[in-house]
Amino acid sequence: MTKARLFSGMQPSADSLQIGNYIGALMQWRDMQSEFDAFFSVVDLHAITVAQDPAELRAKTRRTAAQYIAAGIEPEKSTLFVQSQVPAHAELAWILSSITGFGEAGRMTQFKDKSQRYGADQTTVALFTYPVLMAADILLYQTKAVPVGDDQKQHVELTRNLAERFNSRFGETFTVPDPVIPGETARIYDLQDPSSKMSKSAESQAGVLYLLDDVAVTAKKVMRAVTDSEGVVRYDRAEKPGVSNLMSIYGALTGSALSAVEDEFAGRGYGDFKKAVRDAIVAEFEPVRARTLELLDDPAELDRLLAVNAARAAEVAEETLSAVYERIGLLRAPRA
Repeated sequence: MTKARLFSGMQPSADSLQIGNYIGALMQWRDMQSEFDAFFSVVDLHAITVAQDPAELRAKTRRTAAQYIAAGIEPEKSTLFVQSQVPAHAELAWILSSITGFGEAGRMTQFKDKSQRYGADQTTVALFTYPVLMAADILLYQTKAVPVGDDQKQHVELTRNLAERFNSRFGETFTVPDPVIPGETARIYDLQDPSSKMSKSAESQAGVLYLLDDVAVTAKKVMRAVTDSEGVVRYDRAEKPGVSNLMSIYGALTGSALSAVEDEFAGRGYGDFKKAVRDAIVAEFEPVRARTLELLDDPAELDRLLAVNAARAAEVAEETLSAVYERIGLLRAPRA
């Protein structure tokens, strides 16, 4: 039986992914790649919606791809590629922009938030059309399942609308995708400000756990994580956000339900609990860190792997793009 297609990706926006990326995305992807015909991309075209240093962007792209592989995304099982190495993404994005309403694009919450933060002079047209490129990423591969966080669900809804609109106007062309939203335990918050989602752009890096951090740095951050004065390991996001966040991390990494975590640490203090969380994180991160550094030590082999996968992705993308050109009436030159 043919497997349903899955697509997801992350921007190469930092030297290291953080634990929210790992639990919320990479762990999910690792499991899903057996169930789906999975396409995972390092979406570097999305990264240039804001200013980038060229050399740093290339380095971050390799580092992100290496972390995908080190975390268990298998290039032989999944199609793992760099977005810009498949030109069809940009081509389809332009075509989809021609059926996207200006008001429709302007209602995207993420664009509103970022444009307010950057100001009109620093907000690019690319940032405005970011969701259309994301729609192209998904629709190129006839994707059925799109694992995303809540902040990207609106973009998948736009993708669905564009697929249905194109199919209605030009004939059945695109698979209409469905978002796959991770559960509550996959939502990770800042260790120092557990009311805020963990992010590399946080004002302080003291609350952000990076996959490639040294063990001592990771341990220190965990042991200094904000808790409360109650001294009881109990899940309550409203009243105990710090402890609840650490429980979510521990539960996700050990495969334990939150109720089981409460039982395990009943009658024990936060010191014991934090040590257990620290040990679980270090045990999970260290093999990933070691494998990532090993891959980065041989950039030529990493680039070869990515090129092979990009060729595989391009073959699938080209089939979709050819159908799109034919249906909308563009006179396309034959491809070699």
